[in-house]
Amino acid sequence: MPQLDMPSLMLILLALLGVISRNNSITIAAVVLLLIRVVNLQQAFPWIEKNGLSLGIIILTIGILAPLASGSISVNELYQSFLNWKSLAAVVIGVLVAYLGGRGAHLMSSNPTIVTSLVIGTIIGVAFLKGVPVGPLIAAGILSLVIGK
Repeated sequence: MPQLDMPSLMLILLALLGVISRNNSITIAAVVLLLIRVVNLQQAFPWIEKNGLSLGIIILTIGILAPLASGSISVNELYQSFLNWKSLAAVVIGVLVAYLGGRGAHLMSSNPTIVTSLVIGTIIGVAFLKGVPVGPLIAAGILSLVIGK
């Protein structure tokens, strides 16, 4: 019987944490990555590491824009949203988060040693605080402000 390697063991642990915390995102991600390892498609990992973040952002953006594309949100509703202080605050916060995400992407690509710590923090937030795994990018953006990079 083959021995379990450490990355597979960590993915199993993450999948179990996802199940225990009822967080489908982390469970599905860990199981998919484990399956890639099990079916011996490790050559996919460099591509995933290089393009996964961009692909995830594209899918997230599609989800965000879908109500506009489907007509669920009308142009009038968009216009009205700029007349409400909560919506204006949301626009400002959206700009700030996008800025932090950009700083975070730069920091993560220029300082890969920080990525591990950010991922661990995100896993904890996803597994135990019902978070969503967009945290590393924003966390890296906040960290870039703190460390001045």
